Amino acid sequence: MSAPAPAAAPSATDGDVVVDVVDLVAGYLPGIDIINSANLVARKGELIGIIGPNGAGKSTLLKSIFGMVKVRSGDITVNGESIVGLKADKLVRRGVAFVPQSNNVFPSLSIEDNLQMGLFQNPKIYAERLEFVTGIFAELGKRLKQRAGSLSGGERQMVAMSRALMMDPSVLLLDEPSAGLSPVRQDDAFIRVSDINKAGVTIIMVEQNARRCLQICDRGYVLDQGRDAYEGSGRELLNDPKVIGLYLGTLGTDGA
Repeated sequence: MSAPAPAAAPSATDGDVVVDVVDLVAGYLPGIDIINSANLVARKGELIGIIGPNGAGKSTLLKSIFGMVKVRSGDITVNGESIVGLKADKLVRRGVAFVPQSNNVFPSLSIEDNLQMGLFQNPKIYAERLEFVTGIFAELGKRLKQRAGSLSGGERQMVAMSRALMMDPSVLLLDEPSAGLSPVRQDDAFIRVSDINKAGVTIIMVEQNARRCLQICDRGYVLDQGRDAYEGSGRELLNDPKVIGLYLGTLGTDGA
């Protein structure tokens, strides 16, 4: 089956663009490109979902935005300024936060210490940001002295997202927030992601649970072989016969 035609990227001049990925080529090893001319736009307040088959480059795209993968060509801008080549500390200052799929908390530290680690560049706003994150994750505010290593997988995910939010980012990058969680905890993770977005945070989320991702996102991108094969609203992609046939299967038809 031939690869689908690349999606037409939304205009970066339309609306308040937070993240603009243009013709991005990136990879881990010399001469081997994982991302092949990918495009993505995230506007202020949007929840963007990235889905696709295993090995499509979804997580690599997020890591490219966060400076963890070598960008060979193309550009990535945040709030109109290029961030290509910047290290993690500079990216955090520019308003980019990243929550990896695993090993995303300091297990030997308390919840409170984890949150403070998220603010090492600006500790003076701790009280203000703690009020914000506990407004979304109320249970964390009652357990600040508990060691993060004693938490369940879903609770650790809450701590990781909260720590990333402490610096008041322009965009939150989430890599597989439901990975390894039970079905009930997966639903809870998606609810929390929606709550963060409703609080005004722009989110770009990579997710293997494609159907659930498309149900909650404003717009979605289907990545295939490192390219954005399809782009549209979550509802449009859920009901697109080509997307269902190629990428979603029965996931796209049950209750969509």
